[in-house]
Amino acid sequence: MKKLIAGAILLGASSMAFAQPGCGVGAMIWKGQSGIAPHVLAATTNGTFGNQTFGMTTGTLGCQTNEAVQSMAMYMDSNIDKVARDMSRGAGENLDTLAVLLGVDQADRDTFRKVLQDNFATIFPNSETTSGEAVDAIVALLEKNESLSKYVAA
Repeated sequence: MKKLIAGAILLGASSMAFAQPGCGVGAMIWKGQSGIAPHVLAATTNGTFGNQTFGMTTGTLGCQTNEAVQSMAMYMDSNIDKVARDMSRGAGENLDTLAVLLGVDQADRDTFRKVLQDNFATIFPNSETTSGEAVDAIVALLEKNESLSKYVAA
Protein backbone atom coordinates (compact mmCIF):
# COMPACT_ATOMS: atom_id res chain seq x y z
CA MET A 1 0.00 0.00 0.00
CA LYS A 2 2.85 2.38 0.84
CA LYS A 3 4.39 1.78 -2.58
CA LEU A 4 1.07 2.57 -4.26
CA ILE A 5 0.71 5.85 -2.35
CA ALA A 6 4.33 6.80 -3.01
CA GLY A 7 3.86 6.02 -6.71
CA ALA A 8 0.74 8.18 -6.90
CA ILE A 9 2.52 11.09 -5.22
CA LEU A 10 5.53 10.73 -7.52
CA LEU A 11 3.30 10.56 -10.60
CA GLY A 12 1.36 13.65 -9.52
CA ALA A 13 4.52 15.58 -8.72
CA SER A 14 6.19 14.62 -11.98
CA SER A 15 3.19 15.68 -14.05
CA MET A 16 3.04 19.01 -12.22
CA ALA A 17 6.75 19.54 -12.76
CA PHE A 18 6.37 19.99 -16.49
CA ALA A 19 3.46 22.40 -16.21
CA GLN A 20 4.33 26.04 -15.88
CA PRO A 21 3.09 27.42 -12.56
CA GLY A 22 1.93 30.59 -14.28
CA CYS A 23 1.36 33.37 -11.79
CA GLY A 24 0.50 33.62 -8.14
CA VAL A 25 2.50 33.65 -4.93
CA GLY A 26 4.20 30.34 -5.72
CA ALA A 27 5.40 31.56 -9.09
CA MET A 28 6.66 34.78 -7.50
CA ILE A 29 8.55 33.00 -4.69
CA TRP A 30 10.38 30.61 -7.04
CA LYS A 31 10.68 33.04 -9.97
CA GLY A 32 13.81 32.58 -12.05
CA GLN A 33 14.56 29.12 -10.68
CA SER A 34 14.53 26.18 -13.03
CA GLY A 35 14.14 22.48 -12.53
CA ILE A 36 11.49 20.15 -11.25
CA ALA A 37 11.55 21.16 -7.58
CA PRO A 38 10.84 24.90 -8.04
CA HIS A 39 8.02 24.17 -10.50
CA VAL A 40 6.43 21.62 -8.17
CA LEU A 41 6.79 23.96 -5.20
CA ALA A 42 5.35 26.93 -7.12
CA ALA A 43 2.38 24.93 -8.40
CA THR A 44 1.79 23.40 -4.96
CA THR A 45 1.91 26.80 -3.28
CA ASN A 46 -0.55 28.24 -5.79
CA GLY A 47 -2.85 25.25 -5.42
CA THR A 48 -2.68 25.21 -1.63
CA PHE A 49 -3.46 28.87 -1.15
CA GLY A 50 -5.81 29.25 -4.13
CA ASN A 51 -4.23 32.59 -4.92
CA GLN A 52 -3.78 32.21 -8.66
CA THR A 53 -7.45 32.87 -9.37
CA PHE A 54 -7.38 35.92 -7.11
CA GLY A 55 -4.33 37.19 -8.98
CA MET A 56 -5.96 36.58 -12.36
CA THR A 57 -9.14 38.31 -11.29
CA THR A 58 -7.42 41.35 -9.82
CA GLY A 59 -4.36 41.49 -12.08
CA THR A 60 -2.02 41.14 -9.09
CA LEU A 61 0.51 38.53 -7.90
CA GLY A 62 2.30 38.63 -11.24
CA CYS A 63 -0.84 37.75 -13.16
CA GLN A 64 -1.63 39.67 -16.29
CA THR A 65 -5.26 39.50 -17.26
CA ASN A 66 -7.81 41.53 -19.11
CA GLU A 67 -11.09 42.98 -17.92
CA ALA A 68 -13.07 40.41 -19.90
CA VAL A 69 -11.50 37.57 -17.92
CA GLN A 70 -12.22 39.46 -14.69
CA SER A 71 -15.87 39.81 -15.73
CA MET A 72 -16.09 36.13 -16.60
CA ALA A 73 -14.60 35.20 -13.21
CA MET A 74 -17.18 37.29 -11.37
CA TYR A 75 -20.02 35.80 -13.42
CA MET A 76 -18.74 32.25 -12.85
CA ASP A 77 -18.59 32.88 -9.13
CA SER A 78 -22.36 33.41 -8.99
CA ASN A 79 -23.47 31.05 -11.76
CA ILE A 80 -21.10 28.09 -11.73
CA ASP A 81 -23.81 25.40 -11.66
CA LYS A 82 -25.75 26.96 -14.53
CA VAL A 83 -22.59 27.45 -16.60
CA ALA A 84 -21.55 23.83 -15.97
CA ARG A 85 -24.96 22.58 -17.08
CA ASP A 86 -24.89 24.62 -20.30
CA MET A 87 -21.25 23.74 -20.97
CA SER A 88 -21.97 20.02 -20.68
CA ARG A 89 -24.67 20.46 -23.38
CA GLY A 90 -22.59 22.81 -25.52
CA ALA A 91 -25.35 25.42 -25.60
CA GLY A 92 -27.39 27.68 -23.39
CA GLU A 93 -27.90 31.17 -22.12
CA ASN A 94 -25.13 30.97 -19.51
CA LEU A 95 -22.56 29.70 -21.99
CA ASP A 96 -23.57 32.49 -24.35
CA THR A 97 -23.12 34.96 -21.49
CA LEU A 98 -19.53 33.76 -21.02
CA ALA A 99 -18.90 34.33 -24.71
CA VAL A 100 -20.35 37.85 -24.50
CA LEU A 101 -18.33 38.69 -21.38
CA LEU A 102 -15.14 37.53 -23.09
CA GLY A 103 -16.02 39.47 -26.24
CA VAL A 104 -16.05 36.36 -28.43
CA ASP A 105 -17.02 37.37 -31.96
CA GLN A 106 -20.15 35.77 -33.40
CA ALA A 107 -17.98 33.97 -35.97
CA ASP A 108 -16.02 32.25 -33.16
CA ARG A 109 -18.96 31.32 -30.92
CA ASP A 110 -19.42 27.79 -32.31
CA THR A 111 -15.73 27.06 -31.79
CA PHE A 112 -15.92 28.55 -28.28
CA ARG A 113 -18.89 26.37 -27.33
CA LYS A 114 -17.31 23.25 -28.85
CA VAL A 115 -13.95 23.75 -27.10
CA LEU A 116 -15.64 24.18 -23.73
CA GLN A 117 -18.02 21.25 -24.23
CA ASP A 118 -15.24 18.94 -25.48
CA ASN A 119 -13.13 19.84 -22.44
CA PHE A 120 -15.90 19.79 -19.84
CA ALA A 121 -14.14 17.09 -17.79
CA THR A 122 -10.97 19.19 -17.71
CA ILE A 123 -12.82 22.33 -16.63
CA PHE A 124 -15.01 20.51 -14.09
CA PRO A 125 -13.03 17.41 -13.04
CA ASN A 126 -15.32 16.79 -10.05
CA SER A 127 -18.38 18.14 -8.28
CA GLU A 128 -16.20 20.12 -5.86
CA THR A 129 -14.59 22.26 -8.60
CA THR A 130 -14.61 25.91 -7.58
CA SER A 131 -15.45 28.74 -9.92
CA GLY A 132 -11.83 29.91 -9.69
CA GLU A 133 -10.52 26.52 -10.77
CA ALA A 134 -13.01 26.45 -13.64
CA VAL A 135 -11.97 29.95 -14.77
CA ASP A 136 -8.30 28.96 -14.65
CA ALA A 137 -9.05 25.89 -16.79
CA ILE A 138 -11.13 27.86 -19.30
CA VAL A 139 -8.42 30.50 -19.69
CA ALA A 140 -5.75 27.81 -20.14
CA LEU A 141 -7.82 26.06 -22.82
CA LEU A 142 -8.58 29.26 -24.70
CA GLU A 143 -4.93 30.31 -24.57
CA LYS A 144 -4.01 27.08 -26.40
CA ASN A 145 -6.59 27.59 -29.15
CA GLU A 146 -5.31 29.60 -32.11
CA SER A 147 -8.62 31.31 -32.92
CA LEU A 148 -9.75 31.86 -29.29
CA SER A 149 -6.51 32.88 -27.55
CA LYS A 150 -7.04 36.55 -28.44
CA TYR A 151 -10.03 36.71 -26.08
CA VAL A 152 -7.99 35.91 -22.98
CA ALA A 153 -4.76 37.68 -23.90
CA ALA A 154 -3.46 40.00 -21.19
